[in-house]
Amino acid sequence: MIYDSPGADTLSPISEDEIVTRDLILANPDSPLICVIDAKNLLRGLVLLSQLAEFGRKVAVALNMADEAASAGIKINIQAMSQILGIPVISTIATQRFGIDELKNSIPRAAVPNLSIRFNHPIEELLSGLAREFKSNGLSRGIMLSFLSGDNGLPPSIKKIFTAETMKLLELHKRQLQNSLAEPIGFMIAKTRNEEAQRIFKQLVTLKLSTAGRLFNALGRLSHHPIFGIPVLLLVLIGFYYFVGVFGAQTLVGLLEGNLFGSLINPLFTRLFSYVPWVFLRDLFVGEYGIITMALTYALALILPIVTTFFLAFGVLEDSGYLPRLAFMVDRIFKKIGLNGRAVLPMVLGLGCDTMAVLTTRILSTKKEKVLVTFLLALAIPCSAQLGVTLGILGAISFTAVLIWLGVILSVLFLVGYISSKVIPGRASDFILEIPPLRLPQPQNVIVKTLMRLEWYLKEAVPLFVLGTLILFVLDKLGILVLLERAFSPVVVNFLGLPAKASEAFIMGFLRRDYGAAGFKGLFDDGLLDPVNTVVAMSVITLFVPCIANFFMIIKERGLKTAVGMVLFIVPFALAVGGLLNLILRGIGLWQ
Repeated sequence: MIYDSPGADTLSPISEDEIVTRDLILANPDSPLICVIDAKNLLRGLVLLSQLAEFGRKVAVALNMADEAASAGIKINIQAMSQILGIPVISTIATQRFGIDELKNSIPRAAVPNLSIRFNHPIEELLSGLAREFKSNGLSRGIMLSFLSGDNGLPPSIKKIFTAETMKLLELHKRQLQNSLAEPIGFMIAKTRNEEAQRIFKQLVTLKLSTAGRLFNALGRLSHHPIFGIPVLLLVLIGFYYFVGVFGAQTLVGLLEGNLFGSLINPLFTRLFSYVPWVFLRDLFVGEYGIITMALTYALALILPIVTTFFLAFGVLEDSGYLPRLAFMVDRIFKKIGLNGRAVLPMVLGLGCDTMAVLTTRILSTKKEKVLVTFLLALAIPCSAQLGVTLGILGAISFTAVLIWLGVILSVLFLVGYISSKVIPGRASDFILEIPPLRLPQPQNVIVKTLMRLEWYLKEAVPLFVLGTLILFVLDKLGILVLLERAFSPVVVNFLGLPAKASEAFIMGFLRRDYGAAGFKGLFDDGLLDPVNTVVAMSVITLFVPCIANFFMIIKERGLKTAVGMVLFIVPFALAVGGLLNLILRGIGLWQ
């Protein structure tokens, strides 16, 4: 059996992913390991190999992304690396399956890396003492170093062997060692490993950058510079806005909604169903809440071109290596709300799909960070389809409308995040993140990722759009929709200043927030929303309850009590923000 473990920077775990990887290695003590190392970041790979050596594990190395390393001017002496470490080292390009067969054939030759690192005297003295006292209990050098330098203690397979008194004794030894050192134990261990890795690295690597390599290196440094990185970020956001918000949400949507569905498909099916004698059946497919005229029009004419352009743009950012730089840029800001730059990755992924982003909060190190990011995803991070629709509607008004909406959402994100960080118990973790080289995106990679995400969208979103339309259809036929509009009228009409029909969009928002946003686009296109209405509506629906799929994912990851608590806060809070925004915009007379 082959196990694919989560990626790990260290076997002294500080995150759940690294705990899983360490425990998986310990659970299969006799299995050889394939250590996949980024050829552009050999230094980090050597540090990880030193830890595998401490665990006494047999290893074969896949030195992956060899093509990108060569393009960056990095030349690695693979034969010398194999001889120095005493293990098979194979150059691979996974996307092209280059070197895969050779890697498979090297597994029987896997060996323990020749990387024996000696730490300073107090650490080595304690390791020797623990080895004498606990070696019979399976406490190897690797596990002892993991325990001393990590934040998550001993693995369950080892911990269950010891009594509570023994665990207290181990913790006492660790505290006594820390008290005798001027720096944190973990830092000193990592520093020593890094120095040894640097020594070997210098024997193996020569660097000769091409003109293009030097250019990308300079751009890479510029993109996360504390000052010059800001205009780079603004250029990225402006490009994103024009590609998704203007080209996708206006040009492409106009072609599909107006020319294809509006002039051809919907009139054609309306004529075909005019021959059907049953009014109920005609309304079901081509009525105001028809499966064709509403569900498929929204899903394919409004949302599909927007998510397509979003996924393309996101794929370019992802493949270029810019996203880790964005994490570095916002780290200082995120620390104000009890998080670090790593938290921006789930949030950026939330711009694609909040449901999947909740799943990726597992990369965060502490429970507090996971709960806080999950909450902020549910509250203030619009998914790709909703974001595209929002930018399309607001962009049609003015850039000022976009800035007001963005200001509201960011203010809520950081204000609520700051308050929540004080309320939610626990601590934040240190920020450690690899920043890969900036590179030219590979069109094939971007297209493949986009097609995979579009397949997911069509399979998940379109059925929910049909389901939502059927619910609205039934509610309309039973007269319940009118009753709901009247029930919500005091809030929707009097407080938010929106037309009563906006209640339908909020109901749709319970199914999918992008479906709710699409409902508001319909009202906007029909002239039922003025500029103030539109900004208020887009702000509220962005802050509104998470979609059904996201809600169930929150239950799965954080528990039912936490998920319900989030919804009970979000709904009244979103309405309160919308009402306040309506009063402010009407009060200052904007667009009047």
